[in-house]
Amino acid sequence: MNKVFSMVGLATRAGKTVAGEFSVEKAVKQRKAKLVMVSTEASDNTKKLFENKCKYYEIPYVTYGTREELGNATGNKDRVSIAVLDSEFSKSIIQLISKK
Repeated sequence: MNKVFSMVGLATRAGKTVAGEFSVEKAVKQRKAKLVMVSTEASDNTKKLFENKCKYYEIPYVTYGTREELGNATGNKDRVSIAVLDSEFSKSIIQLISKK
């Protein structure tokens, strides 16, 4: 598992993530999300939905990893979308992604 997913797993164990389309969308609308991660395997509609919502609410958005990788990082089977609710975890994840 790479460092990005390790950081997502750490944030999840700390209770600082939500997963699943409904929960992530709710976190974005309530401005609780500090970063939204969407799987590269997500449908174009899902990617566009989150990209537009994140742009409107000024929340960082990344497309990264497969459904399985995002799911494993959060301790679930498959996940298409994850919202990180902590600004420090989100900064660390963005830094790790930008180094790749």
